[in-house]
Amino acid sequence: VQLQASGGGLVQAGGSLRLSCAASGSIGSINIMGWYRQAPGKQRELVATITSGTRITYAASVKGRFTISRDNAKNTVYLQMNSLKPDDTAVYYCNFEGSRWMYWGQGTLVTVSS
Repeated sequence: VQLQASGGGLVQAGGSLRLSCAASGSIGSINIMGWYRQAPGKQRELVATITSGTRITYAASVKGRFTISRDNAKNTVYLQMNSLKPDDTAVYYCNFEGSRWMYWGQGTLVTVSS
């Protein structure tokens, strides 16, 4: 199983980006899909998660600006990021978790210029 993240790039402050992460290969039921990020010199942190029951959690720093969604038929999770700030600059990683397994994507770089 591989998770392929895409959609990162360079954007000016106030702009928007939409990240996608799709799983390829044989994958079972995905309980939780999530996005994490790691800025230079900092630890990886949770951005948002969405469960199979569509319960959603956001980091306080992104609440009201980011929206997570999932397409179970496509084994894909999305992250719509609006009103981006320079502090949002980081490598964004997707994460899929089942009952007994977890996979990480390779990361996609988001750079927000001021």
